Amino acid sequence: MALVLDGVCVRQRDEIWLDDINLELSSGMTVLIGPLGAGKTTLMRVVAGLHPPSAGRVIVDGKDVASISVRKRSVAFVYQQFINYPSLTVHENIASPLRLDRAFPKGRVDRRVREVAELMGIGDLLPRRPSELSGGQQQRTAIARALARPVDVLLLDEPLANLDYKLREQLRGDLKSMFGQSKGVVLYSTSDPAEALGFAAPTVVLGEGRVRHVGEAADMYDRPPTLAVAATLSDPPLNLLPGVVRDGWIECMGASFEAPRAHARAERVVLGVRPHQVSIERAGPGALAFPAEIRLAEVTGSATFLHLLLRGGTHLVAQLPGTRLFTPGEQATAYVDPAHVLIFDEAGGDLLAASAAEVDLHG
Repeated sequence: MALVLDGVCVRQRDEIWLDDINLELSSGMTVLIGPLGAGKTTLMRVVAGLHPPSAGRVIVDGKDVASISVRKRSVAFVYQQFINYPSLTVHENIASPLRLDRAFPKGRVDRRVREVAELMGIGDLLPRRPSELSGGQQQRTAIARALARPVDVLLLDEPLANLDYKLREQLRGDLKSMFGQSKGVVLYSTSDPAEALGFAAPTVVLGEGRVRHVGEAADMYDRPPTLAVAATLSDPPLNLLPGVVRDGWIECMGASFEAPRAHARAERVVLGVRPHQVSIERAGPGALAFPAEIRLAEVTGSATFLHLLLRGGTHLVAQLPGTRLFTPGEQATAYVDPAHVLIFDEAGGDLLAASAAEVDLHG
């Protein structure tokens, strides 16, 4: 089974919602990640047939489905806001797409409902109505309804976003094992980098209606091809510091480190530093040191996020392990190991190096 998006565009008046989307997705799970407004839901609605593309084709298993109505497409859609029929029981909700499918044997409906309900861990809830369920149980019911009828394409649009952390973690593990070997195409959208990394599935990065990159999430995290991809896969957000290449060195706000293979002429770069790679403890002799003023300390229990103001007005966030107490206005020094710095071209945003040891800015 394969889903192909061939030059798909969506324009609404003067706005471009999707711009020349070209993707080929095979059976199993693919993760679609991007920030709010990236075009994730629009792309899924196009695949489902709920929104016609302004240009391009949607091809499922070698067939252009543009002329096929939504009702006749072999597709199921799970929304962020779980949707169940309030007057029907859990059993009836899950069975509803099967009863509408004339090709599905009526004698197998009850058995299939119970199979899917057990798979989703709600087998004992079949007699209840949605009003008697928790939020997590309602979302499990919505997913079970989508799974009940075998389909070529299953679309899940941030299905865990409205659930609490513990339940998200539990359901994420269930879905990962459930969809990993699916014979159909499963497209799962999220704006959470932890979800994309946790699923360990082929990942599409979407931004401003365009495909930024396609690959494995872990690879893109370690070596993001562009600043936009790095920002999408970074939570907490990436710290960005200005840098200049001069005479084989990269200078950044009074600190500098050697770029062994850099050419002599100057070039402006952007240094990306993840918060957990910023320390306020004295580091080794090669670390970059930035005098700073503490503006805010956010304590989450397992970590403390320290908001620092550097000289020149640049902000830097350090993620420190455990609970740490600081006083706003207190002076500190932020240390960054150049070996952990992502180096991007300022003009185009392309990755130049994933660490100082491999800098080759003009190679």
